[in-house]
Amino acid sequence: MMFWYGQNWPFWEVAAMWIAMVAFWAVVAWAVYALLAALLRRGRQPTTEEQDALAALEQRLARGEIDAERYERVASLLAPHRGSVRRARMEGRGKAA
Repeated sequence: MMFWYGQNWPFWEVAAMWIAMVAFWAVVAWAVYALLAALLRRGRQPTTEEQDALAALEQRLARGEIDAERYERVASLLAPHRGSVRRARMEGRGKAA
């Protein structure tokens, strides 16, 4: 056969296969971790940073710096799992009164 150099594999071929195998399983492990982390983050509670951002957004709305449409758009980006933040807060105030 052409290009046949014997029955043993050179060291560099074995090393390349091991490196490729380790890299493959590292990518698989990272993909599983990333998928699980993304799924677990979906139902989390807002952090204090998000709450601070919502409070600052409410203050800008109260001062008239932004209109209600922009408030809704930015609030939905900050807290997409809550739906309409403004409506929920207004309903919460109505129940408390």
